[in-house]
Amino acid sequence: MAMTSSSRPGKGPSQEYLLLDYVNRLARDREGRRAVHIYLSRLRSYHRQDHHVRIAAATFEPMVQAYEGQIIVLSNSDIFFTCKGASEAEIQAAITKVRLLFSEDPVTQGDSEADLARFCTSYDLATQYDEMVKAVQALHKDRERKMRLAVTSGAEETAGPKKGGQKAIDPDQLDRLEAFLSRADLSNLMRRQPVVALTQSGGMQTVFQELYISITDLQNTVLPDVNIASSLWLFQHLTRTLDNRMLSLLVRNDDSSIASAISINLNISTILSPAFLNFDSSLKAVARGTMVVELQKIDIFGDMGAYFFARDFLRERGYRVCLDGLGHMTMQFIDRERLGLDLIKLVWTADMADDLTGKRQVDLKQQIERTGRARIILCRCDSDEAVRFGQSVGVNMFQGRHVDKMLTERRI
Repeated sequence: MAMTSSSRPGKGPSQEYLLLDYVNRLARDREGRRAVHIYLSRLRSYHRQDHHVRIAAATFEPMVQAYEGQIIVLSNSDIFFTCKGASEAEIQAAITKVRLLFSEDPVTQGDSEADLARFCTSYDLATQYDEMVKAVQALHKDRERKMRLAVTSGAEETAGPKKGGQKAIDPDQLDRLEAFLSRADLSNLMRRQPVVALTQSGGMQTVFQELYISITDLQNTVLPDVNIASSLWLFQHLTRTLDNRMLSLLVRNDDSSIASAISINLNISTILSPAFLNFDSSLKAVARGTMVVELQKIDIFGDMGAYFFARDFLRERGYRVCLDGLGHMTMQFIDRERLGLDLIKLVWTADMADDLTGKRQVDLKQQIERTGRARIILCRCDSDEAVRFGQSVGVNMFQGRHVDKMLTERRI
């Protein structure tokens, strides 16, 4: 069972209160129980947005049913997980997965006990129950203080403000959205964004076009007052539906761009489904050779066995495979060749130029060289600074709004 951080002053108990009540009830049932407190609140703000927290919490989901697990997401985005019967190795494996998700954040750097303590605290309730209770009491006390301050100032503090004042999506709204998707012509929601190779002499060449259905436009069209990405599990279900609709659009071949080099972002479960087999059988062999299938890192590392199976199938059929969404501090942990990846998308963030100076910039250059300069795409390049930085570390393929603008200016 998972508790989400949605409490508000005067609108029910806080997550910290629920946690304190829960651990107090464990006083007579400590044997075999373990707990872990993950300090996501210590991460940089852009690493602890709602979807980051949901994905981190989902890492512990497999142990919920097996070990009487309880996941509680606190108002500051911290995660508190308890279970009974899980081994220390299983707990540590889950913690390692979460650290890998945020491996580009300074809080997760280092391998010493002190480094790990910055990111989480583990408890064996048989011997450390009182210590855990004191920590939870401190969390509750701090939350109560903040709630009182919020009420006094007349400003309602929310643990996780909803994007643009939007409401979280619920299953009924998801049903409405999927009903719309089943009958609507989504071709007007399909977008294209090129990946462009830049030469040192200033030349530009489109390598391929990424095709995708705009989630923002879909939301504004169907459920403008709802944040359709607010629930990890519902959103994952929705992306599988969108995968199928994208594939059906391409099977129809109404879009002439399928005849050229393209990329599509898919879930691994979609690749292993009849819908993708139907799509694959509709393509000529030459078309597969120009198509890139992009996979998210959370999907790859969530089930490595499924990934290797899907990767082998894709490569046997002639597709290229790309890892999307890689942070600059995660580069050192990725061996492109061992994972069998053809391409990697490195995400540009505004702080990269500040973070990567001196030796760290040299290290990134070396990592890019090891990975292969012709194998890396710097994406989300929304400024000239992003392109210039990418070129300075050896990248020559780019994607983003600034690249779109550069192409447009060339055509005028």
